[in-house]
Amino acid sequence: MTLSQIDEEVAKLLQLKAQLGGDEGKHVFVLKTAKGTRDYNPKQMAIREKVFNIIISCFKRHGAETIDTPVFELKETLTGKYGEDSKLIYDLKDQGGELLSLRYDLTVPFARYLAMNKITNIKRYHIAKVYRRDNPAMTRGRYREFYQCDFDIAGQYDAMIPDAECLKIVYEILNELDLGDFHIKVNDRRILDGMFAVCGVPDEKFRTICSTVDKLDKMAWEDVKKEMVNEKGLSEDVADRIGEYVSMQGGQDLAERLLQDPKLSQNKQACAGLTDMKLLFSYLELFQVTDKVVFDLSLARGLDYYTGVIYEAILSQTIPAPAEQNGADEAGVSVGSVAGGGRYDGLVGMFDPKGRKVPCVGVSIGIERIFSIMEQKAETSSEKVRTTETQVLVASAQKNLLEERLKLTSELWNAGVKAEVLYKKNPKLLSQLQHCEETGIPLVAILGEQELKDGVVKLRNVASREEVDVPRADLS
Repeated sequence: MTLSQIDEEVAKLLQLKAQLGGDEGKHVFVLKTAKGTRDYNPKQMAIREKVFNIIISCFKRHGAETIDTPVFELKETLTGKYGEDSKLIYDLKDQGGELLSLRYDLTVPFARYLAMNKITNIKRYHIAKVYRRDNPAMTRGRYREFYQCDFDIAGQYDAMIPDAECLKIVYEILNELDLGDFHIKVNDRRILDGMFAVCGVPDEKFRTICSTVDKLDKMAWEDVKKEMVNEKGLSEDVADRIGEYVSMQGGQDLAERLLQDPKLSQNKQACAGLTDMKLLFSYLELFQVTDKVVFDLSLARGLDYYTGVIYEAILSQTIPAPAEQNGADEAGVSVGSVAGGGRYDGLVGMFDPKGRKVPCVGVSIGIERIFSIMEQKAETSSEKVRTTETQVLVASAQKNLLEERLKLTSELWNAGVKAEVLYKKNPKLLSQLQHCEETGIPLVAILGEQELKDGVVKLRNVASREEVDVPRADLS
């Protein structure tokens, strides 16, 4: 190597050192996932797959078909649809003349899809990742990249029938997942707007006050009132009047009582919402879900696009915070909302050049929070989570039988049997059996000289250790 080549190599090494950071307190690259994101190991993926299967089978049971949309949209598509939450949208750098943003939810892209393809009715589900520049709380299942599982019914139908089905779906999924006690809060944007009007909230402040009321599940009424008065500019009297209404909870009886309310009964919007609420509860009774549903006037859901019924499913339990996870400084984690949705009749019209509306109602399952609970349950359970579906391991009891093992494994694969073989020429029988115990493989197909002569395979049950000779032709 010449002197100039050595100099060149030294210069390259110095440049590399500068990039990686030296010992002088410079930046050192640390391998980690980005803030608000996580990896999923095989055990966590097995739990996730089980949850997805339950949810998808429920969606399919209710007659839904599925679609997919791009992970990023034109920035303009997402702008002005999320109220105060718009600040959480991830904007991308200019990509060749297009301003793009990562999708914030699956509902706005769905509305864009309907308008673009001139679809006026569809019952669809969509499971995909969405992105929010939120402050992550990993133990509560709040991330910056996460899955949403959405079910929506678009089309002109009679009042409250599709809405009732959405609530039935939430009920079925939460029951089947066996996450503990839950209740589903319902309200209506028209009732909220009517309530704001009769309490004296100026029209232009409806949405921003709605966002503040939406915080009642996380903040005490006194703090919510303080925000209304100090930050949003409402008078104390108006805030107190709102306070009287948002403390009310009930069922069909509450809707009937509010229809007689001297103030609310004078508001057209509120009366329409209350009449529909009565109808909704009559359908929910037929669906046998009223034991879990409560009409709650404090439920607001901050998103701007809701126009009618809104709902949220809440788990009653808390879960212990796992010590190893980021943000695990909380002693017990209140899970809170695990599903939410509502009616949004005007969203598709925002994308249609002629403003043609397609009424829609839907629900989104908060899958990450559900995963958090399922993972906690798996940690405390003695039951082992299987990460593979292998039914049988093809093993040998003697040396020099690799070819026979591979042949039998291939026969099983060809017959559609989930089979494995260890990647060693002469593995010990004990290590093959241990592999089955560690991974939960229930059966071992053992080959030996005698078995090959007799045209049989020794089939061993790993748990009971019982063995039986099975003719090779009958094995699969």
